[in-house]
Amino acid sequence: MLNEMSPYILLGFLIAGLMHAYVSRKTLARHLSGNDWRTVIKSALIGVPLPLCSCGVLPTAIAMKRSGASKGATASFLIATPQTGVDSISATWSLLGPAFAIVRPLAALTTAVFGGLVVGRTDKAVETVEGEYMLADERPQGWAARLGAALRYGFVDLVGSIGGWLVAGLIIAALITVYVPDDFFEILGNKPFLSMIAVLIIAIPMYVCATGSIPIAMSLMLKGLSPGTALVLLMAGPAANFASFTLISREMGRKSATIYLAAIVVGAMAFGLMIDYLVPLEWFRLKAMAGHGCHSAEFSPFATLCSILLVALLIYSFAKRYIKFNNKTQVGDMTKEYVIKGMNCAHCQAAVTKSISSVPGVESVDVNLSTKKAVVTGEHNADDVVKAVAEAGFEVVG
Repeated sequence: MLNEMSPYILLGFLIAGLMHAYVSRKTLARHLSGNDWRTVIKSALIGVPLPLCSCGVLPTAIAMKRSGASKGATASFLIATPQTGVDSISATWSLLGPAFAIVRPLAALTTAVFGGLVVGRTDKAVETVEGEYMLADERPQGWAARLGAALRYGFVDLVGSIGGWLVAGLIIAALITVYVPDDFFEILGNKPFLSMIAVLIIAIPMYVCATGSIPIAMSLMLKGLSPGTALVLLMAGPAANFASFTLISREMGRKSATIYLAAIVVGAMAFGLMIDYLVPLEWFRLKAMAGHGCHSAEFSPFATLCSILLVALLIYSFAKRYIKFNNKTQVGDMTKEYVIKGMNCAHCQAAVTKSISSVPGVESVDVNLSTKKAVVTGEHNADDVVKAVAEAGFEVVG
C-alpha cells in the first residue's frame, strides 16, 4: 500500500506547496464576497484542490469570512476543502482507481455548492469586515524564495500536518486486510443503505484526513463493503467531526453549522447510493481484488525510492515534533504559558502563532502542538492573547 501511494502523495505535496506559495488567501477572500450562486461555486472550486484537513481549514475559513467572505461562500469552502485535495486525489487514483479519483472531487464540489447555496439563502446579509481582520499577503517575493517556501510547506509543514493520520490510516488498513476475515462485512455489503448509516455513525465523530481515509476505505472494500459505502467514508470522515461543528456553530451560527453537517451527510449518501445502484460495479472494482489483496503488487524501484523518501520525511516530522516537545521553555516574569484547545495540525499551530504574534508587547511565541501550550514572551496583556486565540478560531483553557 505504501509503494502504491507514495509517488502520488509526493506529487500531491509538491503541487500543494506550489499552490500555497503562489496563491494568497487575500486574493481568495476578495473573490468570495456575496451569496449568489457564482460566488458559492467559485468558493467550492477553490476549496476542492486545497490540501487542508477539517481542522486546518477552520482558521483559513474564519479569516476569510472576517475579511469579507459571505456565510454561503464560507460554508461552501468548509464543505469542499477537507473532503479532498490535490494530494488525496492523486493518492485516491493510486489505490482506488480513476473512477474514485474523479467521483470524489465531483461529490465534494456538488455537496459544497448545495450547502453553500442553502446557507446563503438563510443569510442574505453580506458582512464586510475591514481593518484588523484583513489578510495580508505573506507570500515571499522572488521565484527562489517562493520555490523554497513551496518545498518547505509541501514536504515539511504539510507532512507534519497529515503525516500522523496517514500512518494511522495505513496501519489500520493493514490490520483490517490481514486480520479481518474476508466475509466479515458480507451481510452489510449486501445492504448498502444500512452499511452507509453504520459508516456515518462511525465517521462523523472521528477525525481522519482525506489522504489517511483512503487505505481504510480500500481495506474495507476488500472485506466486502460496497464502493458507495467506501465513498461515504471518504466524504464524511474527513469533512465532519464534532470539533468542526462546534467551531462553525460559534462563528456562523447553529443553523449554518446544521446545514453544513446535513449537506455532507445527504451528499455522501446520495452519491454512495448512485454508485451502488446506477453505476456498473466494474468501474469501481479495485485492482487489488484481482490478485486478492496487495500481495500481487510488482516490485518497482521508483515506487520504493518514493516510499523511502516519504518515510524519511515522516520520521523527520515526528522527530521535529518530539524534540520540540522536550524543549522546555523557562517561564519568567515576562513569559506566560497558555493552554489552547482545538489545535490538531500544523495549520492550526501556524494560525495561533500568527495571531498571538500580532498582540502588542509580544516579543516571541512558541506554540507546541504536542502539549497544546503556547509560551508567550514580552510585556503583554493576557486578555489580548485570549482574544487573539479566539480570533484564530481556538480557545484558551485553564
